[in-house]
Amino acid sequence: MHELGHTRSAHRRDHLLLTPDTFVRAPLPGMRGATAIVHVAPAAGAGFTQYTAELEAQGSLGSTRAQRFVYVLEGELLLIRHGAETRLRPGGYAYLPPSEPHECKANVRSRAAVIEKPYLPLAGTPLPAAFTAVEADVPASALGGDPALEVRALIPAEASFDFAVNTMTYQPGAALPMVEIHVMEHGLLMLSGGGIYRLGDNWYPVTAGEFIWMAPYCPQWFGALGKSPAKYLIYKDWNRHPLVGS
Repeated sequence: MHELGHTRSAHRRDHLLLTPDTFVRAPLPGMRGATAIVHVAPAAGAGFTQYTAELEAQGSLGSTRAQRFVYVLEGELLLIRHGAETRLRPGGYAYLPPSEPHECKANVRSRAAVIEKPYLPLAGTPLPAAFTAVEADVPASALGGDPALEVRALIPAEASFDFAVNTMTYQPGAALPMVEIHVMEHGLLMLSGGGIYRLGDNWYPVTAGEFIWMAPYCPQWFGALGKSPAKYLIYKDWNRHPLVGS
């Protein structure tokens, strides 16, 4: 039933919260048997694009000149590069450098989080290499020494990469130890559980399936609520001087 114009989605100067009731689906150029929910893009002030791709069996993503990160949420994707095939199941992910020839198609009905960003080169540093991995194989570290808050860094800590993608898992009642205010922007997709997010001077209940964009210097804080862990996938720009590109 239509909620007479009510939604928890919100768009402010320094942040964006998108809940599934406001998602709009449309195919992007080159997609076949697939559609995209574009969560954030440069039109909103972001320096990257993030979308959820929904693919039918044998559906595929289009090509891109930007670097691309793909994290499988549901189903199974087949990544084809230079004649080699890699199957990516939920929790599996891939990084493709800019202009890397590849095909990414679904073996079954699937969903994936996709991040695309123009690459910012660093003098004396080669382009990063393409790779695939599985989140569960990445060692977890305790944020600030708190065992109730686990971080897995999905992108290697190497200067060639100009962004980072992590998963963060909070046990019920766990919270960030401080309100963060910093130069990096974020794209965040809630994967499971829920809690309360402070964005700017606003406080939002958030749950699995929702998306948040945080602009640079947006005050931000999260605390997990409920009886099950809260987990999200989070992007940030990284490893570049703030003057790069200005």
